[in-house]
Amino acid sequence: MRVADLGIAAPRRSRVRRSESVLGGELRPVGLEPTLGFMLGSGLAAEPVNVEAVDGVEVTIVVDNFVDVLMAGAEGVHRYLAYDFADRDQLVAEHGFSALVTVRSGQERSALLYDGGLTPAALGRNLDVLEIPIEELRAIVISHGHADHHGGLEGLFRRFGRRRLPLLIHPEAWRERKIVFPTGAELRLPPPSRGDLEAEGLEVVEERRQTLLLDGRVLVSGQVERSTGFETGFPIHYARSDAGWEPDPMIWDDQNVIVNVSGKGLVIVSGCSHAGAVNVMRNAQRLTGVQRVAGFIGGFHLTGGIFEPIIGSTVDAFVAAKVGRVVPAHCTGWKAVHVLAQAMPEAFVQPAVGTVISF
Repeated sequence: MRVADLGIAAPRRSRVRRSESVLGGELRPVGLEPTLGFMLGSGLAAEPVNVEAVDGVEVTIVVDNFVDVLMAGAEGVHRYLAYDFADRDQLVAEHGFSALVTVRSGQERSALLYDGGLTPAALGRNLDVLEIPIEELRAIVISHGHADHHGGLEGLFRRFGRRRLPLLIHPEAWRERKIVFPTGAELRLPPPSRGDLEAEGLEVVEERRQTLLLDGRVLVSGQVERSTGFETGFPIHYARSDAGWEPDPMIWDDQNVIVNVSGKGLVIVSGCSHAGAVNVMRNAQRLTGVQRVAGFIGGFHLTGGIFEPIIGSTVDAFVAAKVGRVVPAHCTGWKAVHVLAQAMPEAFVQPAVGTVISF
């Protein structure tokens, strides 16, 4: 589906909050906000966003559901090597996601942290073990408001030192949410606390549109266009409003980061892909005007009985797109991981905490 087919009214510019000095440039919201088209998300850009191509990017998995220090690496895939189980703290896994995204242009390297996992203990330990220099971060991006993507940030900078660092977040990420299972059991999904984040010294920047970070080299997608017919949301997901609990299947705050690697194509890092992994991929292609996808790293959210019926359609779309590297992490689910591995054996990379994927 093309944007032009949707009858969206003429776009208008909206006022945005800018952040200067902390990025070696400015934080730049880039889309034009349409007056209609909520089902597409309010961040549709009328023209492709000019994302500066970089010479390379490294994505380090800091927090994930799986860890295996004995796995072999491959070209472009570096595995963490443990030298002595008695000598030091070891990497840990938990139900959460966090990735360090480091872009390289010439001799210059810049990094941001995408998501913070579920617990401060896991995020802090893994940052220590991987010897990631927190003081060199230039930004933090939260994919959405679920606790397994922001919970680890609590206390991070009290531990490593306060820094005036921009934290980019969609305005709907503050909503209190829960999952109500068919059995009646409920899982609370507490949102981040703006006060706590600001107490850490972070500069919270709310934006639902696309934003360029790291001097125009990393694009934050903002609200993702929903265009496929089979990625229809999370029907047992609820959010609290002034009127009480209400269905919240679309999880509109879901956003990802996109890097354009010269001569290779797009590298997309997505926390859960609540917008749908195919929607996430196609939205990145639409935003940038670049069709080649070098890599897709992160959660596909295909676990459980609700989502397993769309595994086939999702995998077919990734095969058709000829994605160079597929790293299905976090909430992808056992069945989907194995189908992806069978359908895309040359592209598939088993994710694990400490793995660095280079493009």
